[in-house]
Formats: sequence, structure tokens, C-alpha cells
Amino acid sequence: MAKKVILTIDDEEHILDLLEYNLEKGGYEVLRAETGEKGLAIMKTMQVDLVLLDYMLPGIDGIEVLKTMRSDPALTAMPVIMLTAKGEEIDKVLGLEMGADDYLSKPFGIRELLARVKALLRRSSLEKIESQPEDKILVGDLMINNTAREVTVDGNPITLSLKEFELLYLLASHRNRVFTREQLLELIWGYEYSGETRTVDVHVRNLRKKIEKDPDHPQYIQTVRGMGYKFV
Repeated sequence: MAKKVILTIDDEEHILDLLEYNLEKGGYEVLRAETGEKGLAIMKTMQVDLVLLDYMLPGIDGIEVLKTMRSDPALTAMPVIMLTAKGEEIDKVLGLEMGADDYLSKPFGIRELLARVKALLRRSSLEKIESQPEDKILVGDLMINNTAREVTVDGNPITLSLKEFELLYLLASHRNRVFTREQLLELIWGYEYSGETRTVDVHVRNLRKKIEKDPDHPQYIQTVRGMGYKFV
């Protein structure tokens, strides 16, 4: 799986060094810019998954960079965490109003930074997943009607629980995409769901019994070893 790319924009070299070292240690690819202008140029020419943006920058400051991003259709949805040493409440409010997704005051702990980056990347990924609905899905002898909440196999209606239907619809509407068990828990059962990932396995097993000709050799819902499940 390709590494997520983090762009760090800060005019303090020791901060860029600190961020680069710890983010790379955390498994990310890191790009760096000392000015807002350079940061915007990188965003427009390279793949970037998240931006760590300093509030105070020479030339155009962090707020102006954020305004430019949010007015550009290609950059408007890019996740941004703002960094600042100022700490006043008004700065935080202004940054969030301009479209920052999160805010971190200097000095910050590396563990907290990595946790915020991970959470925001996950949220961004889930939002992309949820924004691709399909009304009717027909694959082989399987038909899923989201509006009517109906599933048929060879024209025969199949009775599914609410969670079984939601799980099947999510997988089928993103064919060949691998979902981890944690992602499925968050999307189907919600962020506050306290159950273990075994819940996902049980529901997948039940689904296979209902929609697969041979549940032991599934045609539709396949296990991706060490990761999760995908619909093919």
C-alpha cells in the first residue's frame, strides 16, 4: 500500500526537520516547504494527502494559503492541520473558519501530532468512501436495491438484517476496494461502537451463507489476508 504524503509548510528549519524525522518514522512520506508560495506550488504539482500548515509564514501567511486552497477546486478538500506558536483563541477560530480541519499549538507533543494526522487521514478517507452512493447494484445473480432495501439472488428475495444489508451495500458499491475491519466497524457501526472486530467477521460469515452458492469458497465477498474484505 502506498505511503500517505504529508506536506509540511513552516519557515523554521528545525521544525521542518523535527516533523520530517517523526512523520517518516511514523510511516509517511514527507514533502517540505519554507514558504506558503512554495507549499502551494507543491500541492498543485505533486500528490499530497495532508498539509501541516504554520500560521506565521514569510510572504503569504498560513491563513492566506488556506484561503487559496479552499477557493481552488483541486485543493478545497485537502485536509489541513494548522500549527501556531501564538496560541490566542482568535487565531484558532479564524483558522477553523477559513477551513482548517484541525489545530495544534506549538510546542506540541509528537504523539499527539501523529494521532491527529492519523485521525484526520482516516476521516478524509471515510468521507470519500461515503460520498459514492449507488442506487441499484447488479453483479452476477446478485441484485441490491438500496432505495427499496431489497436483495435478491437469482430473483429470489434474501432476508438480511439492517447491519447485514449496510455491510453488503458498502462493499458492493466499492467493488475491489479493500476495507479493513476497523474501517467497516466505523462506517457500519459508528465511531462509538465498542465491539471487537470479530463482529465484522460474524456478519460477513452470515452474509456469505445467504448470498454465496458456496460460502466456503465465496464468489463475491473475499477475504484479503492480513487486511480485511473486498467485494469482487
